[in-house]
Amino acid sequence: MSVVIVYTPFWETLKNSEESTYTLIKKYHISGSTIDRLRKNLPVSTTTLNDLCRILDCPVEAILVYTPSEDDQLL
Repeated sequence: MSVVIVYTPFWETLKNSEESTYTLIKKYHISGSTIDRLRKNLPVSTTTLNDLCRILDCPVEAILVYTPSEDDQLL
């Protein structure tokens, strides 16, 4: 099964911001395990996505990208 939601845009958005993984953890209390989940393109909650958008003052498209996959479960 291939990953269809990836957080590649998040890393570029973070790089271009005044924040870092350190400030996300220390100042905004985003857990280290959440940062690790983003690194590994694992699921994160919509609450976390909302928090990141607010912290980085960006739309959700600056955090993640969805790419359809032929391996997706049929609906």
